Amino acid sequence: MKLNNVDFDTYFKNYPDENGYFGKYGGAYIPDDLKKAMQEITEAYFTICKSRRFISELRRIRKEFQGRPTPISYLERLSGSLGNVQLYVKREDLNHTGAHKLNHCMGEALLAKYMGKKKVIAETGAGQHGVALATAAAYFGLECDIYMGSVDIKKQAPNVARMKILGANVVEVTHGLATLKEAVDAAFEAYAREYKDSIYCIGSVLGPHPFPMMVRDFQSVVGIEAREQFVEMTGELPDAIVACVGGGSNAAGFFSGFLNDPVDIYGIEPLGRGPKLGDHAASLKYGTEGIMHGFNSIMLKDENGDPAPVYSVASGLDYPSSGPEHAFLRDLGRVKYDVVNDDDTIDAFFTLSRMEGIIPAIESSHAVAYGIKLAKTMGKGSVLINLSGRGDKDMDYIIEKYGIR
Repeated sequence: MKLNNVDFDTYFKNYPDENGYFGKYGGAYIPDDLKKAMQEITEAYFTICKSRRFISELRRIRKEFQGRPTPISYLERLSGSLGNVQLYVKREDLNHTGAHKLNHCMGEALLAKYMGKKKVIAETGAGQHGVALATAAAYFGLECDIYMGSVDIKKQAPNVARMKILGANVVEVTHGLATLKEAVDAAFEAYAREYKDSIYCIGSVLGPHPFPMMVRDFQSVVGIEAREQFVEMTGELPDAIVACVGGGSNAAGFFSGFLNDPVDIYGIEPLGRGPKLGDHAASLKYGTEGIMHGFNSIMLKDENGDPAPVYSVASGLDYPSSGPEHAFLRDLGRVKYDVVNDDDTIDAFFTLSRMEGIIPAIESSHAVAYGIKLAKTMGKGSVLINLSGRGDKDMDYIIEKYGIR
């Protein structure tokens, strides 16, 4: 497949380029004292990603510790209620720790061990990345500091408890809006002080090169599995695939398996309370080009050109930018990025729970809501949704805010 002079047969060989750019997006906009550390990470990653020993160890971990491959489930009752379109979900909620995040955290921690680092540092919003990295740190015997906004700490109490039980040091971030963007700020500042003995394990396809590439590569197992499983299950490719997008790690990995196929691809951002700035976190829909946290992408800006305040009912999606590869795929027209608001998201949360016995994460519920909406317009065909995480972490918050419907 070729689109706007980009050949998807050779896409992964060419993007990102050697400087970490997907077209004009990406790069590494970092202080001089961190450039050497980033180069060290880049060289180490390119060395071990081709190493038979590293690949074999990661495959063993995925099979014996994570429980991969995760299955695809056919949503029979939900599909029947919508007409002739068949809905399926890729069950990353069944990956160990309950979400896709462990896919890259085990890879990043294994890289840290290879580099001789003693500590891993990260941010978290919904807590799934924090739990996954705390799990990886415990597995490999590494110290672990997790930075988390005070607002998210209150919303995601079960995950905070899990991180602490796993031995992680949860550092509360109280400045600004005290959510995901501020947690990233604090984690980067900590890494700048401790980079000689630590590695920053960013939680999405964000940040300076090589992180957007590295996290996508570790998450590509989702797309590879999903494509093989769907063809084996149905004898054909899905007509459309859907994933939620905040920073975009689950979507980047999921989409990577289908970029060269005749499949419609949808990335779904949080519209939150509506299109007014401050009421949503839909950067690809409403943002403009800008630099933050060491990379160039599409971001939501305030009147001064700084990252704007954002909101989402999903703690893992309330970030004012998105990964540079998503911005690139948007510009190419290969992926359509659309939005779902809070109300439709919560309706989808309860619908999937009641009709299929699967309680999804609020983040994933955005994709489920859009999959339902898409099915109603298609008339026939199939839709595969990436169910990026399970909703255990969200139940207390849902009950408190929305009650039991």
